[in-house]
Amino acid sequence: MKPSLGVIFHPKFPPETLADYARQAETAGFDELWLWEDSFYAGAFTSAATALAATSRLKVGIGLVPASVRNPLFAAMEITTLACLYPGRFMPGFGHGVGPWMEQIGVSPKSSLGTLRDTVLAVRGLLRGETVTIAGDDVRITGVKMELLPKDVPGLYIGGIREKTLRLAGEYGDGAILTGMSSPAYVRWAAEHIAAGMQAAGRAEYRRVVYVLSKVGPDGAATRDLARREIAREMVWADPYLRPLGIAAEAAEMLGQHGVEGLAQRMPEAWLDELSASGTPAQAAASVMRLAEAGAASVVLQPLDGDSACLQEYIRYLLPELKAG
Repeated sequence: MKPSLGVIFHPKFPPETLADYARQAETAGFDELWLWEDSFYAGAFTSAATALAATSRLKVGIGLVPASVRNPLFAAMEITTLACLYPGRFMPGFGHGVGPWMEQIGVSPKSSLGTLRDTVLAVRGLLRGETVTIAGDDVRITGVKMELLPKDVPGLYIGGIREKTLRLAGEYGDGAILTGMSSPAYVRWAAEHIAAGMQAAGRAEYRRVVYVLSKVGPDGAATRDLARREIAREMVWADPYLRPLGIAAEAAEMLGQHGVEGLAQRMPEAWLDELSASGTPAQAAASVMRLAEAGAASVVLQPLDGDSACLQEYIRYLLPELKAG
């Protein structure tokens, strides 16, 4: 079965280009547009509203909002507004956020797992019209109830990388977001931990959204060289993604000996196939389908860091290949 196909509007893209970007994605046939709330860039909820208003069919997701930043009531209010205006089209997601950034702005939680769990529980209860009281280490609300409710309550996604968060995502989320650097092996590994959480909660239905770094063009070697450099930069912090592939130790050794640029030059082609959808249209399409076969309900193409040319390349080269397949 073919997955839903999404595309990311990268935080480094100018906000004034978002409406046109969303319209182009919808016209081309993408199913989803995803944003994330990267610190020091544009706001996610206002960006989601802009993309939804500019389109008529496209689903728009936030993957993700740092839970420690958003009070559950005000998060529920934002979600309610968008769910009322654009029923069935908004997909909100929560996660930990980047630890050093959370510390830098003074919202580093006592328990990142507890804060994420309590935020999702509180937001879901509020969206359902429940009176919510939670007395956690970082999330504390008492007798709070929404006056306005969406008729179509959106599912809440949880983004995670490591075992405990993935299990939490399966137990408390309606779907999981697996971010860029997710290989098919990692998707299968993550699915095991998500399934453990689902079993604990008695959940039977679940949706996995998988981001994949993507650069596509007729000159496969040139596009793969660009992807290779970005993957090498990401490998500095990406050990959890590399372990299911069995390359974590080798990647760490290459980084230690040769640095990021040296690693990029020496990176095996097989690593690119696993960690990106890059190269010729046929190469990129094969990577997308391997992620779908590994359990991705939605495969979301992630442009290289600030590379605004990627959308047109996806539209011109990759979408026809996927449709033909």
